[in-house]
Amino acid sequence: MSLISTKLTKLLGIQVPIILPPMAKVDHPELLNVLTRSGAFGFMGAGYMTAPTLSKHLQRIRQVMGIGSSLPLPIGIGYICWQLEQSTAEVTPDPCITAGLKEGVRAVWLAFGEHIGRYVKQVRSVSPKTYIFVLVNSVEEAVRATYEYKADVLVVQGREAGGHGAADALPLSQIFVAVRRAIPLDGPILVAAGGITTGAHTASMLTLGADGVVMGTRFLMTPESGYSDMKKDILLKAGLNASTKSTAFDESISSPWPKTITGRGITNGIIRDAEGGLSLDERVANARKDAEEGKMDRTIVWTGTGSGLITELNPATDVLQEIKEDTIRALKNASSLL
Repeated sequence: MSLISTKLTKLLGIQVPIILPPMAKVDHPELLNVLTRSGAFGFMGAGYMTAPTLSKHLQRIRQVMGIGSSLPLPIGIGYICWQLEQSTAEVTPDPCITAGLKEGVRAVWLAFGEHIGRYVKQVRSVSPKTYIFVLVNSVEEAVRATYEYKADVLVVQGREAGGHGAADALPLSQIFVAVRRAIPLDGPILVAAGGITTGAHTASMLTLGADGVVMGTRFLMTPESGYSDMKKDILLKAGLNASTKSTAFDESISSPWPKTITGRGITNGIIRDAEGGLSLDERVANARKDAEEGKMDRTIVWTGTGSGLITELNPATDVLQEIKEDTIRALKNASSLL
């Protein structure tokens, strides 16, 4: 039995209430395997994959995890809904969603789209028992996901999160409390995301009413993640105030993310170019030139605000164990105040 028992651990049958979020191109099969076997739950990011590419990736995960083709995969898949809307808006069900459900994944994570409800219906029509996680950045989104989508889990994301999130997102401590007040206790399970890297962070969110936490940046900083060694080195050297939330990152590579969504990454030449007033064409040219020359100053390094607290590159199993122990310690210390 889990030493930290929550609605999330009971729902998923996991030992620790920690979720690895979908992170396109960096949620390596080995990282998913290690965290799953260590008692956490991981999502792979479908990102911009086609259905055939996604199927091949899932087969690779099966091989690494040693799971036969007739058995379900004990992971989840995350989908960028605006990407699905662009590529296969008229196709029902979406081929990428079908490809994931065909492999028997336990959960689907839906985020960033105008028609998330469309994909909730598709998942439920194909695989009614698959758990549905919906990312929310506001109380309004949380209420809609609760009553219209009837999501199983709400991922409440604060502005501290690395990678993409709402441009007007509130700090996690504010948005989470607001969502907790708005959503009935017998409603969807709530998990917290954004800047969480330690056991103390985890304990604080559990005491605010979360049933679990999401950690992306923390597990990027492990040997098993798909981040390059150069990007890991940049993160290890990052300070406590080393990231910026901006549209400039996606603009530098001509990525068509909606303007209402911004990305948080390491502050570098991309941000300096934007703040210096360079035109979009100039910024794109600078980023392309640096990439061609192998320079890292204009390479996007997605990270949350917690990266400055990570000073060592340790195996994912060790990181997870440390977080678990620190969480329990922090919870016990808090209870001693009463």
